Amino acid sequence: MSFDTLLSGQASYRAVFLSDIHLGTKGSRAALVVDFLKTVNCEKLYLVGDIIDGWRLRRSWHWDEAHDELLRMILRLARRGVEVIYIPGNHDEMFRAWLPMELEIASIRLCPKAEHIAADGRRYLVIHGDEFDSVVRYAPVLAVLGDHAYTAALTLNRWINGARRRLGLPYRSFSAWAKKRVKGAVKAIDRFEEALAREARQCGADGVICGHIHNPEIRDIGGVTYMNTGDWVESCTALVEDRQGRFSLIDWSSHMRASYGSPSASSRSESGRRARGGLCPEPDMAQAATVGVVAARKASLLA
Repeated sequence: MSFDTLLSGQASYRAVFLSDIHLGTKGSRAALVVDFLKTVNCEKLYLVGDIIDGWRLRRSWHWDEAHDELLRMILRLARRGVEVIYIPGNHDEMFRAWLPMELEIASIRLCPKAEHIAADGRRYLVIHGDEFDSVVRYAPVLAVLGDHAYTAALTLNRWINGARRRLGLPYRSFSAWAKKRVKGAVKAIDRFEEALAREARQCGADGVICGHIHNPEIRDIGGVTYMNTGDWVESCTALVEDRQGRFSLIDWSSHMRASYGSPSASSRSESGRRARGGLCPEPDMAQAATVGVVAARKASLLA
């Protein structure tokens, strides 16, 4: 499927939020992001930090056709009238030096944070979130060491999934599984989420939308709606807002697995979507058709 192909069954959203794609690393699932964006249209596209991994590019260079294609797609969306807002994170902090100039490059607006007003009038603070990570803020050396350890975990993740593919098993993120079972990591995630909720409350917002910790989530914290977009290294998730102002997380790797040659695909695909307050309704026929079209590419995309 070429870049210019627009699917007739595209799902329509007011806004799409993506973060932590980490272009420039072997772990980036750029091809999956491209595949996802080809199945949706939106009025606004928020890039919530760590889109390009400057930390990794300073040490080594990994850039393939999928990375190029994703950048071309984002630029094309901006030229077609989609409002694209880029909020740099800590891994693409090189762009933060440009923020005081309030630049708009190729119709993409750079800003340190943003306010998103949903269709129902609720206000959301949109921020990458590394400012509320105590390790990144107060112990940058530990952050770099942690980045090395994380890269090693992702390498192990690729080996494990290589073996799973040979056995005919679907993709699973080992690094995400391990992170959720380490008590210290779970506590750090909780502290991060609570800190972001406090910041949103202090700003007078109804909720916060962030990235950074690669942990997709929608939950209420003391009356503030906390939403994390996840990432496109482990979880392969996007946050979307529909025309009624409802938010949901789309687990794209689960959609791909569920739509690939399984008679029970419709029941399993339900686990790929989570919304505030519970599961989203089943995808409509247009969305189902879209998933069916892209399923033919699953084997190469999850390789």
